[in-house]
Amino acid sequence: MRSVILAGGCASRFGGRPKGLEPVGDERIVDRVVTAVKQATGSLPLLVANADDARTWRPDLEVIRDILPEQGSLGGIYTAVASGEGPALVVAWDMPFVPADLLTALVNGCEGFDVFLPESRGTRGVEPLCGVYGPACEPAIRRSLEQEDLRAIGFHHAVNVGTLPLEQVSTFGNPDTLFFNVNTAEDLEKAEELWRQHV
Repeated sequence: MRSVILAGGCASRFGGRPKGLEPVGDERIVDRVVTAVKQATGSLPLLVANADDARTWRPDLEVIRDILPEQGSLGGIYTAVASGEGPALVVAWDMPFVPADLLTALVNGCEGFDVFLPESRGTRGVEPLCGVYGPACEPAIRRSLEQEDLRAIGFHHAVNVGTLPLEQVSTFGNPDTLFFNVNTAEDLEKAEELWRQHV
């Protein structure tokens, strides 16, 4: 299965700095995510990023810009789906603790679904920036974007959605940690603290 890492945001809450390039422990966040994705799929991911210097971040990765810029994370998911054939494992680049085993479970469980996401304890009940998206999502997301609905799960009513139960997700670790994402300097400090707790 192909895979895509989303790094398209402007990091406005992180002072404009590319947050995925920040280290957690002894490794940059983006490198942690690439390693997990590669272990789960057997190949290097595509990187969706809009920064002019994005090709220097990981020279071994192919980089493309958002097809429809300034459309938030849903625009990134749209680009991931539209950038190749068949389903894609999609992961945000600011999640330092997403394990390869969880990603493998998503890849193995997605058959028969247009979207396959892990359940979480967040307000949405699922984690949309860590999941498998199939070709049927492309027109559904496009319609949402045209209607200016940028919610990451706003198009779900138009496709067949499956979920990895929270009970199973929890076998890979604390869901709050697995899906922890770094948006602010405070988040980065928290991520470092979490990393030290698990070393």
